[in-house]
This record gives sequence, C-alpha cells and structure tokens, in this order.
Amino acid sequence: MSNLKNIEPLQDFNWEEFENGSTSGVSREELQKAYDETLNKVADHQVVDGRVTAVDKKEVVVNIGYKSDGIIPASEFRYNPDLKVGDVVEVYVENAEDKKGQLVLSHKKARLSKSWERVNAALDNEEVVTGFIKCRTKGGMIVDVFGIEAFLPGSQIDVHPIRDYDVFVGKTMEFKIVKINQEFRNVVVSHKALIEAELEAQKREIISKLEKGQILEGTVKNITSYGVFVDLGGVDGLIHITDLSWGRVSDPHEVVALDQKINVVILDFDDEKKRIALGLKQLTPHPWDALDSELKVGDHVKGKVVVIADYGAFVEIAPGVEGLIHVSEMSWSQHLRSAQEFLHVGDEIEAVILTLDREERKMSLGIKQLKEDPWEAIETKYPVGSKHTAKVRNFTNFGIFVELEEGVDGLIHISDLSWTKKVKHPSEFTQQGADIDVVVLEIDKENRRLSLGHKQLEDNPWDTYETIYTPGSVHTGKITEMMDKGAVITLNEGGEGFATPKHLVKADGTQAQTGEELDFKVIEFVKETKRIILSHSRTFEEAKEETKKAAPRKAAPKKEAAPSIQNVAASTTLGDIDALAELKAKLEKGE
Repeated sequence: MSNLKNIEPLQDFNWEEFENGSTSGVSREELQKAYDETLNKVADHQVVDGRVTAVDKKEVVVNIGYKSDGIIPASEFRYNPDLKVGDVVEVYVENAEDKKGQLVLSHKKARLSKSWERVNAALDNEEVVTGFIKCRTKGGMIVDVFGIEAFLPGSQIDVHPIRDYDVFVGKTMEFKIVKINQEFRNVVVSHKALIEAELEAQKREIISKLEKGQILEGTVKNITSYGVFVDLGGVDGLIHITDLSWGRVSDPHEVVALDQKINVVILDFDDEKKRIALGLKQLTPHPWDALDSELKVGDHVKGKVVVIADYGAFVEIAPGVEGLIHVSEMSWSQHLRSAQEFLHVGDEIEAVILTLDREERKMSLGIKQLKEDPWEAIETKYPVGSKHTAKVRNFTNFGIFVELEEGVDGLIHISDLSWTKKVKHPSEFTQQGADIDVVVLEIDKENRRLSLGHKQLEDNPWDTYETIYTPGSVHTGKITEMMDKGAVITLNEGGEGFATPKHLVKADGTQAQTGEELDFKVIEFVKETKRIILSHSRTFEEAKEETKKAAPRKAAPKKEAAPSIQNVAASTTLGDIDALAELKAKLEKGE
C-alpha cells in the first residue's frame, strides 16, 4: 500500500517560456520525467489509499495520485453513509488503464482483501466494529462488516424483544463480533452485547435504590399469559396477572398494551437474581373498602358469573368484589347437582346476600331465595289426600323417589305401588324419568319429605275379593309363575293366589305347569296380609270322597272268611278275634 505524497515542482522551471510554447533550456525528456515523478507508481491488483474528490448518489470519485481519477459505484459505500469529500479510503486497483484509458478501482475488493484478518483481530481484541444492515433473513439480519456478510441473530439486535425487523434494514450500527467459524468463514455479530455491560451497571445502580412500596414509571415491554414485563429504565420488573387488577383478569391485554407507560408499585425484589415484583392494582383502593356501607344480608345484588366449579359459582358484583353461590343455594331441590346445570360464565344474574364478612372480604350469595320456598305452604299446595303427577327420579329396594316440583320430593313405598301385584323391585313397575300419578299420604315438613301412594288412587279390590274368595269356593285361574315352594295363580275374577306343590297335583297324578288354566278351591283367605291359598287337588279329591260315601256296600261271600281280617294290624276288634278262631277250627278239621 502506498501513501499520497506532495511532489515539489522543478525549482528552475521557466513557466513563462512554457506558456509561450517554448521550453528552451529544458529537454522534453526532463519535462516527461518531471511530470511522471508527480504521479504515483500504480500497479494492477494492489491496494492503495485514495482521497474522495466527489460523491453523488451513483458514483464516488477517488484520487489515488495517478494521472486519472477512479470511479467507484456508490453502492460499495452503503455501509458508510457519512462518506464525504476529503475522506481517505482503501481502493483495489483492478486496472491502471483500461481500453478507454480509465483507472478502474474497487473499494469492496480492497476491504475484502484484508477483511478476514480484520474480523479475526476484532474478535480477539473485543473491538467494536461498524456494519451496514443489508437485509432480513430467517431468524435475523445480514450485516456487511469489512465487506463480509455477517449474521446478526434477532435476539442480538437489542435487549428488548424486536417486533419489526424491517425498520433496521439500511441502518449502520456498531457491533461486537461474538463468533467466527473459520472453516466456513461464518461470522456472527451482536449489537445487544455492546449495551448489556452498560445496562448491567445501570441495573445494579437502579436495584440499589429500590424500596418496597416505591412507585415508579415504566413502559410495557412484553405481555405474556401469566403477566406483564415492564421496563423501569434499564431493568425489568414483572406484574403478575393477579396483581394487574382487583378483579379477575383472563388476558393481560385487557388491562395494558405494548409500549404503554404506566405507574407501578414495587412489591418485592431480589438483589442477587435481579427479580422485581411489581403491582398495578395496589395503586388503587381495594374495592371491598369502597363497598357500599349500607349493603347487608338479605339485600339483592346484580353481578356477572366469572368462575364456575362443580360446587358453585363466583359472581363479581363489582371489580374485585366477588361472592360465592354454593350449588345448594341455586335450587330448593335437595338433590345436589353441578353448578354448570344452573349457571354459565358470563351470565348476568341477580342474587341475595346470605353472609357478608367485610374483614375477611368474603360474601356468600343465593339465587333460590329469589323464589318462594315450596315447603313454606306445603300443607296448602299438597294436602294429605290430594292427587298429583310426579316425575320418577330414582329407585331403591324399598320404593321410588319422585319429584312433584323443584324442591318437593316424595317417596312411594314399594307396598303402595299396587293392591294386587307383588312388586319385587320398583324398576318392574316404572322407569326413571317417567311420570307417575300419586296421592299424598303423609307430610314430613321438618325433613322435607312426602309419603306418597300410587295404589290408593284406586279402590281396594280386597274389599271385593273378601266376598268372592270365600274359603271352600272354587274359581278358575291360570298358573303364571312357578317356584320351589309353589306357584302363583292369577285368578279370573282378579287378584293372585298361591298353591303349594302338593296342591298342584292333577287328577292323573301329574304336576300342573306354568300357563295351565285350572280350577282351584280357596283353602284360606287373609285380607290383612293379602293372601289367598288355593288348591287344585282338593277340587277332585273331595268329589271322590263324596262319591264313595254315597255308594252301597256289597255283602261278602260266606265261604270266604279271609277278607274280614284285612287291616288287622291297623285296627283289631273282638269280632275279628272270633272270626280268626272260627277259621282256625275249620283248617284243623280239614287236616
């Protein structure tokens, strides 16, 4: 590289003769020599210094002390927007004299020829370099540093998150070289690294002056789902979502916006980890303190459902003032259900204050109290003996629970379902959700329970059966069910009877089977226990007996005395003994 130099003119040069066209006393060779000595010796492919003599939008004219000036495209100087006439720049001599006699120079090649050494030296010396941001790329920017295209990651542009990278394109900034890949000649630069050290010092100074309860002005730097980061002038603090407002906040964007300037109060900070907890809601009085002092238990309030859980709903009656409606206070029904069946988030509702504790800042509300308690006038609305239609809610082994209206439940005992049919389980009689007609039998106001009946809607058929199924009467019936202990017979006149296996033997000696229709004699009728004991066997056995009694006895032949001693073992009389003696005598004579 050669430097520009000032060449002194010949001391004894006769300018007057030169102007008149005469060069007497000086040879042409001397003139040529003197002229050549005023110019730099320029060779192709060397790097020299040149002075800028002109600058415009398209070209930069550079004088390197040669017989002609070089012209370089202005685009090669984009990295240096402050370039001006008189600045000394490095240039690479492409051609000292092209076909047109023009000096061809390149500033870009001059920079590149030594840029790699410069970049490595800057990394070793932690030198601050100047670069021109050429364009955006995936994940960051491309920066011209000494003619080398270096990568600037988006996270290294600034200490603050960058939302718009395009605003940096075309800017000249200072950078620190943070990484070089020698094999692939990749260079990574950072602008953030230059300001972090300065910010670290600022942070230490700011944190050293912090006090709990101190109010500072900050700028919203970032908004997340869990809170808001605020720049306090070199150090960041976090407003947790619960400290944004006295009311419930589902999205911090509802309260603040990016780049908004806000006042915050310092709640806590950590010198070592440099964490600062900030609050925004603490700058305003707690809503409970501003709650109407006249508000009391029993008052009606309006609010918005903000949270729903199975056990209840939280209702905001003012920002930061919430009351809980327990699911048991949503309906007069004693069947606890999920709160989602009654309310939804966002519902605007009216409720009644049940409890109010200003010190604990707690309030419980109810909505069932907006309706009259159905049990207050239960005797009037559902008097004993009144008939109604109820909805089957669920079964137990001993009966059916039904609901007459919301909050009014009753039980139909299994024995009150039918006068005649023996119901083993209520599910045989009806199904859940079905309607069933009932009559009120008894009212238990204290326990909020009604005793109900279904069979009482009809007259008791056993009053009639008592006159029909008299003991000894015969009736036709069909065997509908067989069991080990006997069979159930459905009688044609109504009702059911029971016959044991021995009473189910038919005249031919076979056993009666399910589905057969036969005559049955009533053996026993018990109205209190609704029991009718039947027998099929008796219908033909007793008829045989009567036939035997009515038939005359036949005389036994005289010559045969043997039949008269039948059943001796069963019963022996004096006449029997005489007959035996007579028979013995006859036998002896015969021998």
